[in-house]
Amino acid sequence: MSKTMLMTDSSLKLYEQVAHNLMVRIEAGEWGEHDRLPSVRSLSKQAGVHRLTVFKAYQALKERGIVYVMDKSGYYVSPASPSSVADQADDPAVSIWLHGDSLAHVQSLEAEYQFSKSLIDPALLPNRYWGELMRDLLDHYPRLLGTYSTIQGDPELRSALASHLTLKERFYISAEEVLITSGAQQAIDLISRSLIRAGDRVLMESPTYGPAMEIFRKQGARLIFTNIHPQGYDLEQIEHLMRTEKPRLFYMTPTFQNPTGMKIPAEQRKQLPEMAEQYGCFLVEDDSTYDIYFKKKPPAPIFTYDTTGQALYIRSYSKYVVPGLRIAAIICHPRFMPGLRAVKALADNGSPLLNQKLFLRYFQSSRMHQHLSKLRTALQLRMGIMEQCLQKTNWTWTQPEGGLNIWVELPEGIDTGRLLHRCIEHSVAFAPGTVFDPSAASSRKLRLSFSYAHEQQIREGMNRLMNLSASMP
Repeated sequence: MSKTMLMTDSSLKLYEQVAHNLMVRIEAGEWGEHDRLPSVRSLSKQAGVHRLTVFKAYQALKERGIVYVMDKSGYYVSPASPSSVADQADDPAVSIWLHGDSLAHVQSLEAEYQFSKSLIDPALLPNRYWGELMRDLLDHYPRLLGTYSTIQGDPELRSALASHLTLKERFYISAEEVLITSGAQQAIDLISRSLIRAGDRVLMESPTYGPAMEIFRKQGARLIFTNIHPQGYDLEQIEHLMRTEKPRLFYMTPTFQNPTGMKIPAEQRKQLPEMAEQYGCFLVEDDSTYDIYFKKKPPAPIFTYDTTGQALYIRSYSKYVVPGLRIAAIICHPRFMPGLRAVKALADNGSPLLNQKLFLRYFQSSRMHQHLSKLRTALQLRMGIMEQCLQKTNWTWTQPEGGLNIWVELPEGIDTGRLLHRCIEHSVAFAPGTVFDPSAASSRKLRLSFSYAHEQQIREGMNRLMNLSASMP
């Protein structure tokens, strides 16, 4: 393990990075049960870190039962044993999920004024119509509940998505280039497991979607970051990173980015596939709110400009069409499909067929497009109410042109992690900036979702949040 094998993000302490890399190498079979591990001295030299850092890493692994010590002999790989919940909680790759620093934890916090959930208020969804569709579907397909889907997904749904994206977005794809997943997060996981090897570099935006960082880190990837601005990416910085760091892939959310709501201009979308081809980097484009725009339709996805098969496109309908069905899709060149099908088979052997058929019925109906038009209007109204509240403060933000969130920066001296603990006591929830960027740069930032709370809750909750912030010591 060299120093370059350590992760470059700061969410883990240095000794935790060393421990994580050792675990990845053990899991990959580099050392078997009872094999002797490198000495503290030799490993510190390899990694370019202090011997005390390596010692702490070994002690952490010893406490979790991953290694054991023989007096005057060194550290050895422990025999395999079932992991306990406590062991999992101490794994650096999942510790953020199980403790208070994860988006999953924050969104699970109960609050009357809920600004942490980047989801649609169920009152804005056509719930009764879905019930009618369900009854009609089971009447027409009485054996539907007794049937599995294919691993790649229902052929009829894949064909419908391919036709829609070809007609509306100029994708020019077939059903064979579509794989149905149970939400965008599973799509990210499948891509990570099929493409990432331990030690690979993954380029990401800063800030970025927190769970994606954990998914790539769990695969043993080194995370490197590029900044995102209201004007887009710094393409010179991205090209420098692609040339010097040689990332395996670039994970991006260029349309109403989560958490910032920013949008990458069309000119940059055209240049990225050429750059990725030149440096051998795959592009993974996550599009989870493409249809939620307030002024005008966003530029065509980056995938449409890819002519060499470097890009993989994730289109999710989980957040704003039928959240309970968890429907998303990976669109990519056929050469990626064997690997994706293999990991999908291990994950769940295919997404539920009932969900896919029900979504297909809704997707092909005029009702869905009417719903999207009304939903955009309702969400823009709620965003406007939240911005009216923000205008009473000295906080800074950029108005999003779409999506479900506003990215806000508070004045000097206010840590949003500490503020969240205080707000939860008063039944207000939001997502602190460190969930999306673990560095100190985001400690004063927070994501406010305007999509889940109704208008009155936004007014009351924002007033409570602003008052609590003003009273922070």
